[in-house]
Amino acid sequence: MLIEVTTTYVEMASLEKLRPGRLPPMPIKLESADSPSSALLLRSTYTHIATSQGWAIAKWTDEQWDEWFNHPERRRWILRAGVEPAGMVELEPQPGRQVEIVVFGLVPEFVGKGFAGHALTLATRLAWSVEHGKAERGEATQRVWLHTSSRDHPHAMSNYLRRGFRPFRTERKHKEVPT
Repeated sequence: MLIEVTTTYVEMASLEKLRPGRLPPMPIKLESADSPSSALLLRSTYTHIATSQGWAIAKWTDEQWDEWFNHPERRRWILRAGVEPAGMVELEPQPGRQVEIVVFGLVPEFVGKGFAGHALTLATRLAWSVEHGKAERGEATQRVWLHTSSRDHPHAMSNYLRRGFRPFRTERKHKEVPT
């Protein structure tokens, strides 16, 4: 089936623009997931999120997962509510002292239950703290950005806007999706 997909790119130009989300019903924290021992948990969490959202990675091969996990610039975190994985965040420093939030998502069991605003607040603060490569080492991040799709959760865009992100580009494309 061919559908129109809208991708909206949003940005935040300073940490002072961040408007924190309300506290969730139970404490959540971000836990680094870049060690080889985290690969299986990260893969299962990402797949759980992707399957619920219809993202293509839900059908990746082992080779694609290995390539993704071994990407040298990206860093990943598991979002935990107690001991349960509630979601994940993936960040990648970009040229010009920018940081892209490559992945931000909650597992279905935590969607619609008051976790997303605070989780995005944590992810955004983390993005602002990312260290840059050799050429820009020691220099502060100047911009955090991400993109969201019309296929993402219906409240994703409003969460980004409420946290202080602002749209800077929109693309519309027709995409073939399985029925």
